[in-house]
Amino acid sequence: MHLDHPESFPHRHTYSAARARRPDGSRRALRVGLGGPVGSGKTATVAALCRALRERLAIAVVTNDIYTREDADFLLRNAVLPAERISAVETGACPHTAIRDDISANLEAVEELEDRTGPLDLVLVESGGDNLTATFSRGLVDAQIFVIDVAAGDDIPRKGGPGITGADLLVVNKTDLAPHVGSDLAAMARDAEAQRGELPVVFTSLKDPAGVAPVADWVLAQLAAWRAESAETQAAETPAAGAGV
Repeated sequence: MHLDHPESFPHRHTYSAARARRPDGSRRALRVGLGGPVGSGKTATVAALCRALRERLAIAVVTNDIYTREDADFLLRNAVLPAERISAVETGACPHTAIRDDISANLEAVEELEDRTGPLDLVLVESGGDNLTATFSRGLVDAQIFVIDVAAGDDIPRKGGPGITGADLLVVNKTDLAPHVGSDLAAMARDAEAQRGELPVVFTSLKDPAGVAPVADWVLAQLAAWRAESAETQAAETPAAGAGV
């Protein structure tokens, strides 16, 4: 049996995009969500991004697990960031609920990190492992990355789903395993392009310390665009000197 679905996949709850400025007027951090199936390499990607960018940016991380702090503990053990910049959310329910339907726990964790650790450039919000429908609320993050891996099958991009088709960046991870599991990377690239149109796709292998570079470059580009947009918005909202006098 085939069930027809609307192309837009409406959310049960809709949140407005978060304002670029904190209540005190300071610019808040860019918030980037990372989602994807269990075992695709989300936490490893977060760790690699922290290592690649921590000398250039002030970064914090919020992890999501259903009943544990496993992902946060992994980041802490590997000392990818100071401990005070890593926070764990135990969702107690399906992972997508806490990143899309009821974002309150994650939003509180993000805002508490910014309050506690001072001005930040970037907050990474890692979802718990989920299926191909997982997406983040735009009230929680400004951009989202979806991570899949070649060992799960080279038909994954072809299967689509909102995570594949709608994420701002699709990461096809663990390319070093392709020869061992018989995955066709060229076919995955073609299928991803067919599903995503002009939205970017990158292939990574985190066995290589430089393997996260295309993701890091994308994050830096998002941050530059975010800062430019924030500056333009602030300028538009600030009365000109002498106005109304």
